[in-house]
Amino acid sequence: MEPIHKPQPLDLLVIGGGPAGLCAAVEAAPFDLKILVVDDGPAFGGQLVKQTHKFFGSKLQLAGTRGLRIGQMLYEELLQYPNVVLWHDSRVLGVYPDGVVTVDRAGTYHKFKPQRTVIATGAAEKFLAFPGNDLPGVYGAGAVQTLMNVHGVLPAKRLLMVGAGNIGLIVGYQLLQAGCSVAAVVEGLPTYGGYQVHASKLRRAGVPILVNHTIKRALGEDRVTGAEIVRHKDWVPIPGTEREIECDAICLAVGLSPQNTLARMAGAEHAYVGEFGGWVPKRKPTGETTVPGLYVAGDCAGVEEATSAMIEGRVAGIDAACKLEKIPLVEYTHRMVDLERQLVELRSGPISTHIRAGLEKVLIG
Repeated sequence: MEPIHKPQPLDLLVIGGGPAGLCAAVEAAPFDLKILVVDDGPAFGGQLVKQTHKFFGSKLQLAGTRGLRIGQMLYEELLQYPNVVLWHDSRVLGVYPDGVVTVDRAGTYHKFKPQRTVIATGAAEKFLAFPGNDLPGVYGAGAVQTLMNVHGVLPAKRLLMVGAGNIGLIVGYQLLQAGCSVAAVVEGLPTYGGYQVHASKLRRAGVPILVNHTIKRALGEDRVTGAEIVRHKDWVPIPGTEREIECDAICLAVGLSPQNTLARMAGAEHAYVGEFGGWVPKRKPTGETTVPGLYVAGDCAGVEEATSAMIEGRVAGIDAACKLEKIPLVEYTHRMVDLERQLVELRSGPISTHIRAGLEKVLIG
């Protein structure tokens, strides 16, 4: 392993090559900044590479375009800029309070001293504790999407979905399209949290959505052969409501936790915001944290949708370019007003009430 050398200068380092990170780089790329985008995955796009469904929203948010195509479009756009370097299969090991960032690429350590850094590391799947949750056949929703939509592998013949947010409902329908039977969707809350359009697709296909239910245990010795579910009241199981469901896989789609490790390491102040999935960095509307020059965007700043992550990334990218005096103030102001308007519109509906509440807890002056 080669030694660590003197930190290399950069104008902008983007950590994470998903929707937020790619958009931050796309927004800053035209202003002749020296930019490096680092991602630990085998390809750029983050969760977009798994998303075969079409996006909602307006044309500005690429409505009607499949998620995987959006990731490809952003990546191809960045390839046009000689001032942008793209590293995949590379891990950021640390973002330190002195501004130095260490990256492991193919076993070689690289150190950088960027003037501005955007952390867009996304979120990790939450898990549930229940007997048998370590059996082969218990998956997270992200793993199921990767198997089906990236590798073309059907994860099960008959599957129980746990969680009726957008991820659970969308993946449930994708399983049906791929030829897997979905026994039921189990949701612990009194109502499902995903969009009505996704729930309706499953119901039309005969898949029951069981609210106020949870999984009690997985059945099987060497692998999943079924699941026991139970109805509850205020999260206390109701005796006599247990039922066994035959299935060879259980998919958990029970929420996401923001990946905040690097922002914490850098010294950014955090707040616990339940509406955003956990601990998130305090930040300005531009995405800049309490550490000057350090930005967050996307799910690591609070779990939302990919469309809002993309806009947040663009906001961080254009603000970084402005702070580096690479963009005229008039042009910056015009662009920022437009992006802020898009975010407000995206978060204006009744389904985004919790997002607006979360922003009140995390935004600083």
